[in-house]
Amino acid sequence: MAEKIMVLGVGNILYSDDGFGIKVVEKLESEYNFPDNVTIVDGGVLGINLLGVISSADRLIVVDTILNRGNPGDIHRLEGDAIPNRILGKNSLHQVDLLEALSLCRLMGNVPKTVIIGVEPQDIETLNPELTPAIAQKVDHVVELILEELTQYNK
Repeated sequence: MAEKIMVLGVGNILYSDDGFGIKVVEKLESEYNFPDNVTIVDGGVLGINLLGVISSADRLIVVDTILNRGNPGDIHRLEGDAIPNRILGKNSLHQVDLLEALSLCRLMGNVPKTVIIGVEPQDIETLNPELTPAIAQKVDHVVELILEELTQYNK
């Protein structure tokens, strides 16, 4: 049986670049068809409330903004031990809640193999439903990275 794979976009679309993960999953949903074992989820800022959803996945790709002291638009891919430190460094409630949800999955005995693909934001504080131009132009590239990840998983 094929592994259950979830692509989860998180973020707050009301705060400019913080909505990056949501914009990426919206593009994936609208422009691509996926096999039955792949689920695309707009997680918004639900964090801990996503526990039931993410615990059912074998593999999880999270798409979000990542503060990594880089330049706006830098793309980051995190997995394994790098995830908790980077998430906690973000000081974002949805990121901390996501880490807690993954920790609870561990306690339940079902932690999906997780990869976080994100972009260094330019602005996550301005109340604006649009991404900044520098970050908006990274959406297509991150979509391609996710498609490559999915291709690797389904080999």
